[in-house]
Amino acid sequence: QVQLVESGGGLVQAGGSLRLSCAASGRTFSSYAMGWFRQAPGKEREFVAAIRGSGTSTYYTGSVQGRFTISRDNAKNTVYLQMNTLKPEDTAVYYCAASTSYGRIISGAALDAWGQGTLVTVSS
Repeated sequence: QVQLVESGGGLVQAGGSLRLSCAASGRTFSSYAMGWFRQAPGKEREFVAAIRGSGTSTYYTGSVQGRFTISRDNAKNTVYLQMNTLKPEDTAVYYCAASTSYGRIISGAALDAWGQGTLVTVSS
C-alpha cells in the first residue's frame, strides 16, 4: 500500500502561485496513476488533475485548465501541482490520491490511497 503526504499549501493573494507536493512511500511509485482533488468549505470533494504513472498523459478539470500543471518525478516518488493565476474560488483543502488505474483517478472512485490534505487559501 502506498502512503501519501502533501505539503506546500498556504495563504496567497489572488493572481499568485503555489506549488503543492505529494511524497509517496510504499510500493513502486511509477506503477500508480496520481491525482489531485480539492474540497472547498461546504462543498463536495472534486477532481482537479491526473497524471499517468509514466507521466506521459495528464488530464484537468475545466476550471483549472491552463492555470494548473500536474507533474511527477518518479525518481523522487513525488507528484506536484503547480498552481498559477490563483483565484479565491481555488480556496480548498487539496488532496493527492493514488490508483493503479488512470481511469479511476479521473472518476475519483475506489482509489488506493489518499493523503491527509493541505489547505490553500486565496485572498481577494
